[in-house]
Amino acid sequence: MSDVTIGYGADGAAEAAPGPSVSIATAGDFFALLKPRVISLVAFTGLAGLVAAPGAMNPIAAFTALLCIAVGAGASGALNMWYDADIDAVMTRTAARPIPSGRVAPGEALAFGLTLSVFSVAVMGVLVNWLSAGLLAFTIVFYAGVYTMWLKRRTPQNIVIGGLAGAMPPVIGWAAATGTVDLAPVLLVALIFLWTPPHFWALALYRSADYARAGVPMLPVTAGEAETRRQIVLYSVAMVACSLLPVAFGHAGAVYAAAAAIGGALFLWLAVAVYRAPGQNKVAMRLFGFSILYLFALFAAVILEASIGLAPLMAAS
Repeated sequence: MSDVTIGYGADGAAEAAPGPSVSIATAGDFFALLKPRVISLVAFTGLAGLVAAPGAMNPIAAFTALLCIAVGAGASGALNMWYDADIDAVMTRTAARPIPSGRVAPGEALAFGLTLSVFSVAVMGVLVNWLSAGLLAFTIVFYAGVYTMWLKRRTPQNIVIGGLAGAMPPVIGWAAATGTVDLAPVLLVALIFLWTPPHFWALALYRSADYARAGVPMLPVTAGEAETRRQIVLYSVAMVACSLLPVAFGHAGAVYAAAAAIGGALFLWLAVAVYRAPGQNKVAMRLFGFSILYLFALFAAVILEASIGLAPLMAAS
């Protein structure tokens, strides 16, 4: 254990108390700050925007853009962990994270997150284009500033509004490839935006005691489990309808249509199962787990159709 002491200011952000002059943090600790599982999903949806955009992109520029999207997402995660270290310390799910466990000092995490933020945006702007860099900067500021520092502790709509940050990678990828923003990637942004509430509220149902103990106003804490289950169904219906819009607008082929139809039906079935199983929050965790698979499947269909020419899924509108 580290002898670094964590204190918290009036605004709730973590502050470093005097500690050892030499950090005990390992490379693995700093990697954990990046939230690697989140990065994998962000990078995958960003890749879909890159691959599906019309025209050919230089492979080195494409790799650079994808790397910047991933690093920017990791920077957001590090800033989130820095600010939320007090919350993380009292939640079972997050107590072992690098800052509350004392392996990384809060100041180290803050410097790490800010450095990666500036690096990812600057490299994207200089080596790719400034539109994609601006969208990436917006995403980092929105997640770390608007969601983490403002919404999360103040409103049960934190996930609904804050979900915009996690929804942005497809349009960033598209902008990196084309230098423009079009309706096609915006449809994918809308899909992820509507997917986020049922995805996180399913987890929140299972971890509602954790959120209550930490004082985070997640929907199950403020409105109760019954209302949360109802909202999960409503957002799931809206999400599935949105997932079919690329088909309706003529951007999607048979592979995507099948993935959206089958995956959407299973998602709705699980959402209704959650609604009909009050008090059985393991059912909610099945929805949470499936929701990740569902999103990967839809974006895999986007990438597949764009890669082998089955359909111009994201042809410019």
